[in-house]
Amino acid sequence: MENHSLLSFTVALLGFLSPCLTRLTPRVSFPLGSPGRHLTHFSSHDVSNTTTLLLSEDGDMLYVGARDAVLALDVGQKDAIVLRSKLDWSPSEKDLEQCSMKGKKMADCPNFIRVLQFLNATHIYACGTFAFSPRCTYINSETLTMNLKPDEGRGRCPYDPYQRNTAIIVDGELYTGTVADYRGNRPVISRHLSEGRRVDLKLDDTLGWLEDPTFISSSFIPDEEKIYFFFSEVGREYDFIDKFIVSRVSQICMSDVGGQRTLQRRWTTFAKAQLLCQADNELPYNVIQDIDTLPPADGAPADHTLFYGIFTSQWSVNSGRSAVCSFRLADIKSVFSGNYKVLNRDTLQWSTRVQEKVANPGECGLHNASDNALRFVKENFLADDSVRPVGRSLTMVSAEHNYSHLTVQRVQAANNRHYTVLFLLTESGHMHKTVLLQSGAHIIEEVQVFEQPQPIKSMKLSISKGLIYVGTSEGVVRVPSRQLLLLLDLPSVRSGSRPLLRLGSCQQGVCGGLQQPDQSMTATDSKFYFPLLSGQDIDRGNVEEACNSVSLTHRARFGLNTLPAGELVSVSLNEVVWLQCPAASRLSQQLWERPNSRLSPDLYLHLEDGSLSFVATPTTLGHYICLSTENGYQQTIAIYHVKQKSSPVAHTPTSNTWPQTHPVPTTKAAARPGTGRGLHTSVRA
Repeated sequence: MENHSLLSFTVALLGFLSPCLTRLTPRVSFPLGSPGRHLTHFSSHDVSNTTTLLLSEDGDMLYVGARDAVLALDVGQKDAIVLRSKLDWSPSEKDLEQCSMKGKKMADCPNFIRVLQFLNATHIYACGTFAFSPRCTYINSETLTMNLKPDEGRGRCPYDPYQRNTAIIVDGELYTGTVADYRGNRPVISRHLSEGRRVDLKLDDTLGWLEDPTFISSSFIPDEEKIYFFFSEVGREYDFIDKFIVSRVSQICMSDVGGQRTLQRRWTTFAKAQLLCQADNELPYNVIQDIDTLPPADGAPADHTLFYGIFTSQWSVNSGRSAVCSFRLADIKSVFSGNYKVLNRDTLQWSTRVQEKVANPGECGLHNASDNALRFVKENFLADDSVRPVGRSLTMVSAEHNYSHLTVQRVQAANNRHYTVLFLLTESGHMHKTVLLQSGAHIIEEVQVFEQPQPIKSMKLSISKGLIYVGTSEGVVRVPSRQLLLLLDLPSVRSGSRPLLRLGSCQQGVCGGLQQPDQSMTATDSKFYFPLLSGQDIDRGNVEEACNSVSLTHRARFGLNTLPAGELVSVSLNEVVWLQCPAASRLSQQLWERPNSRLSPDLYLHLEDGSLSFVATPTTLGHYICLSTENGYQQTIAIYHVKQKSSPVAHTPTSNTWPQTHPVPTTKAAARPGTGRGLHTSVRA
């Protein structure tokens, strides 16, 4: 009771101390169908639940594990995803009947493909739930045909289509994290398809090496010759809290062949540790949702490998929030090489005490160790320390968006600096491109992927092609990530509205570039180079200094005190005039100014959408300019010249005196008629 009271007080205190969250607003947002953000969809009336995605090495073929089928999709075409072949793999009527007799819903009895891995250059290994009786088979990747009759998939694939699992094939051997029984009570991490002198291995389940886990992902680190598994489970070390969830990382050595007497056909190298996604004075985000591996930069050691994960919290104070944390491989290795908790075999309770190490848990090469050493590692598999995130802080946290999936990529800018870009998928069906800078995480843009929210099954990044594939319950969506990779993107055309005058090419280039990425980016060795100016300050976003020298060229063209003509708006006196000003981004602020005149609130109405409204009078005729301010820099968005209809219309550009404090744009001023022009309506005097 004392521990429980202390915890309750701590929870309340930490909740009170939690700092205010920084609102992560996407800088620009593109609804479904927006120009420049073209998505490619694949769907078919007889294809559903595209649970598993497998991309070929050249990026031209996407293999999809769906319900009762494996698909081969040709994704090498620019504007289409084409079904090349389909392998039907469904249970028989007898299988479905037996599944139903076991008390399962018929909707859950088909064969949901949950394992899809390349076995070698010619074959794919696939496993499915198969009416709650898992089956596995070998598939020819060229013809998409089965070579052998499917065999039992117990321990390789879950029975229940709603249970998460993970699988990876390395050197022809299958490593899996799943459940090995019909009721889902026997979680296992195991190795299959071993040949020669090696044997298949699994966990010893007599001491509860896993406690009701939810498997998320697995990753192979070649330099370590280890497989790392990521999952959440009940943390039995916190015995004073009922079903306290913790996130874990565990490891096994590929060279493991089990013990000679103790731990025969069992892992001798299994160890697990807590992943602690937590900031100071805050409760932890303790439930892992997804994780992706970022390999080290070229020439860097394997210890620099990073794992980026999405975490949520079971605590009500953090309800509805998503956090992203990153973990360094070097820190994981350090925790595994430290002390381990002691398990009391009588009470099954954990304790922390300094003890003599008979062996080092998690160390490779223990299969030849003594029975005494193997009994030690069998009972001491939970690391005492937790793996803390990089910098002991959260990479980002959002109270507005619930993230479900992520993928991560390292990109190189023209200034030779590397930046980490996260692609985060929200439960509402939007993809957020987020760049990690020294000042924190910034959501550069938001792209709507689905019209209606729907369950996301998987996400796959093709670095070589610059594409992201998203598998859903309805099909596959392809999102062009190259278009998403321009840092601080400020497109000239936005959905729903467009600037009336394309101005300020320097600041737009520095903030992200007007050009489409396909023309302005180059790909070399799977690295994408941004078209950045040498003076660009990406980390602080300070573009004024970089643009000063460029803006002098324009001043020389237009004169230091002149303003180019804007779009002509002809009005009658006493009409209500409405001048539009599209936002440069969702983080910018719009303001209106006139040369040598003040916009009196008695005459002008500033609307919430940034537009300006007023009644046309001799006093209000003339030039109007809309400016956008963001991060200390101003850029011109639109210029209007409001004239009385009875006045002769000038067909040549006019100029007007203008203060010198604003950077002058470099793009030629030209009126843009159409949807963006000013609007006016008549009113009675």
